Amino acid sequence: MNFERPDLLPVLPEIYMLCMACVVLLVDVYSKSESRTLTYLLTQATLFGALILTVSLHTSTVEYTFGKTFVKDPMSDVLKAFIYFITFVVFLYSRRYLHERGLLRGEYFVLGLFAVLGMMVMVSAQSLLLVYLGLELLALSLYAMVAFNRDSKESSEAAMKYFVLGALASGMLLYGMSLFYGAVGTLNMAEIYDHIKLGVDKPMVLRMGLVFIVIGIAFKLGAVPFHMWLPDVYHGSPTSVTLFIGTVPKIAAFGMMMRLLADGFQGMHVEWQSMLIALAMLSIAVGNVIAIAQTNIKRMLAYSTISHMGFLLLGILNGTADGYSSAMFYTIVYAIMGLGGFGMVILLSRAGFEADTLDDFKGLNERSPWFAAMMLLVMFSMAGVPPTVGFFAKLSVLQATVSAGFLWLAVFAVIFSVIGAFYYLRIVKLMYFDRPVDHAPIVAGPDMRLALSANGLAVLLLGIFPGTLMTVCQATLLH
Repeated sequence: MNFERPDLLPVLPEIYMLCMACVVLLVDVYSKSESRTLTYLLTQATLFGALILTVSLHTSTVEYTFGKTFVKDPMSDVLKAFIYFITFVVFLYSRRYLHERGLLRGEYFVLGLFAVLGMMVMVSAQSLLLVYLGLELLALSLYAMVAFNRDSKESSEAAMKYFVLGALASGMLLYGMSLFYGAVGTLNMAEIYDHIKLGVDKPMVLRMGLVFIVIGIAFKLGAVPFHMWLPDVYHGSPTSVTLFIGTVPKIAAFGMMMRLLADGFQGMHVEWQSMLIALAMLSIAVGNVIAIAQTNIKRMLAYSTISHMGFLLLGILNGTADGYSSAMFYTIVYAIMGLGGFGMVILLSRAGFEADTLDDFKGLNERSPWFAAMMLLVMFSMAGVPPTVGFFAKLSVLQATVSAGFLWLAVFAVIFSVIGAFYYLRIVKLMYFDRPVDHAPIVAGPDMRLALSANGLAVLLLGIFPGTLMTVCQATLLH
C-alpha cells in the first residue's frame, strides 16, 4: 500500500500555531514573573506571525491536502486573518483585567491559542470528521477558560452548564454526521455534495442527519431554542473570557456553517432553509425582547448576541452568493462591535469591582466624554443606526433576504430590530442623562486606551466606507 505524502504548505499556519502554543506553554512554566510579560508578548507575536504566514501564502486558487480533507481557499484565509486580529485585541484588552484579579496565568493565553487552532481547522475543514475535531478543540479550550477563575462559584457553575450542554450539542452533531456517513459512505464534503446532487436512495436518513447537524450548529451559535447556556455562560465567566467567547468563535461558526451547508449540503438547500428560517425568527424575536428586561450588561449583550445570530442565519438561509457574502460581512462586523462592547465593560472594571450592571454606565459622559462617545458608537452600531457599520451589515443581510423572495421575513427582522433598539439606546441615555453612581477615575494603560479608541472609530469609519470590507467578503466567496 502506497502512502501519499501530503502537501504541508497549505497547512503551514496550523502547524506553526500548534508549535508556538506548545512553546508558549513551556516558556510560561519556567517564567517567574507575576506580570507574565514574556508569555503575553510571545502570544501576541504568535498571532502576528500566523497572520504574516497566512497572508504570504494567500492565493486566489483552491488547494487541498490530506486526502482532500483540508482546504485552503480565499475564504479560509480571510476568516483566519480576522480570527488572529480579533484574538490579538482580546488578549490586549484582557491583560490588565486578569492581572488585577490575580488571574494572569499562562494557561489563559495557551488555551486561547489552542482555541484559535481549533477555529483555524474549522474554517478549512473539507471533511465532517475534521469539522468535528476543530470544533471540539475549540470547545474544550473554552470550557477550561470559562472555569478559569477556580475560586468563583459563578464561573464553576457557568463552566458546568457550558460543558454539559456543549457535550449534548457535540453528540447530536456527531450523530448527524454518522447518519450521513451511513447513507453516502463518505465524510468528504465534495463527495457528499456530489451524492446528494445525483440523488441517493436514503433521503429520509439524510434528512434525519441534517436535522441533528443543524441542531448541533444552533447549539454552538446560541440560536433559539438552543440558547439556554449562553446568558449564564456570559454572566458567570470572567469578563475577559466573555469577551473571547462573544467575538472570535462567531467567525469560526460562520466558517463551519459555510463548509457544512454551502459546501456539503447545498443540494438539500430547501430542507435546511426551512429550519434556518424558524431558528432565525425565534432568535431575532426572543433575543431582542428578553434583552429589554436585563439589568446586567453581560446578560443583555448575551441576548443581543442571540438576536445577531438570527441575522447571521438570515444571510445564510438564502443560499445565494449575495446572502453568503452579507452573512460573512455581518459576522466580521459583529465581532468588531462585540470587542467594543465587552472592551468597555473591562475598561470600567477595576480590582474588586466588576462594571457589569447597567447602572455602572450612568454618567459616563461626566467621567470620560471620549469613552462615552466610543460606547455610543458601539451601541448605535449594534442597534443598526446609520452611519455606523452595524446599519450597513443589517441592510446587506436584509437586501439579500428580499432578493431571495423573503420580503415578509425582512419586515419581521426590521420590526424586532426597532424593538431591540430600545435597550441599546437605554445605555446611551444612562451615559449622557443620568448622574454617575461611581466617581472612581478610569484606569487603563495607553495600549488599551488606544486600542479601544481605534475600535470605536473603526465602527464609524467602516460604516462611512463599508465598500472595502464588503468587496473583500464578496471576492472571497467567488472561488
